[in-house]
Amino acid sequence: MEQLKQNIERILEKNVINLPFSVYTSIQQQRLLNVPILKPTLIIVINGEKVVGKETPISCQSGEFVFLADTSSLNMRNIPKAQSYYALLIEFELEDFSGFAPPKRVEKNIYKGQVTQSLNLCLDQFIQCAEWAPQAILPSRRQEILHLLCELGHQDILAMIAKSNIRHQILKLYQAAHFQDLSLPLICTKLAMSESTLRRRLKTENTSLQEIKDQTKLGLALHLLQTTEDSIGIIAERCGYISAARFSQRFKSRFNLTPSELRKTKMAD
Repeated sequence: MEQLKQNIERILEKNVINLPFSVYTSIQQQRLLNVPILKPTLIIVINGEKVVGKETPISCQSGEFVFLADTSSLNMRNIPKAQSYYALLIEFELEDFSGFAPPKRVEKNIYKGQVTQSLNLCLDQFIQCAEWAPQAILPSRRQEILHLLCELGHQDILAMIAKSNIRHQILKLYQAAHFQDLSLPLICTKLAMSESTLRRRLKTENTSLQEIKDQTKLGLALHLLQTTEDSIGIIAERCGYISAARFSQRFKSRFNLTPSELRKTKMAD
């Protein structure tokens, strides 16, 4: 795991554009409520402990991984040990799961496993390919990780993946629009459906346009606060908020802490 961390740090120092992975770190405990998982995500805990879930939380220690299915709300804690929390995140697209024969879908969104030597080597190769791999190659490299996880006996992650639904489609529209507001008529035009059909589909999935928009914008904000040194004002603007104060208010309402409070968990006293 130490070699994996060293290679991650080496790639990060090169400021490679459009990295196919992210790194979350903290030196103080982070307690986050209602975190939206916008894409299926593999999290490898390299140092510290991650606790995820509400009713029956799952603890993931250093040398373990947790696979999260996309979900609208998930509580989590990132707990430093030996001075820091350090985790590698790899997001998957739904298209990455094409070609797999998933078992019957199960109603759970968290799967925990051990990082074996072979998985560690596979992850290390994925990290290092960031230096040279064109974007078109990355889906096949992500599929390599999925194939290995299945070979190692973790096929249950396939049963957690939902088919593309209206939430996924609208999330992609907001992402393509750089998280700016989209009118209802425009969304309907993009999805080739009437307003009444869209409202009916949203009701069936127990969500709304406002909820999806909040998940998308605040999910991005959380990611940027964890992975960049951009100011809170710049992050607010990138996430489509005109007012930094309004952004902070919405962020606290969702995650139970302000952007400034989250940033402090990453800074030494």
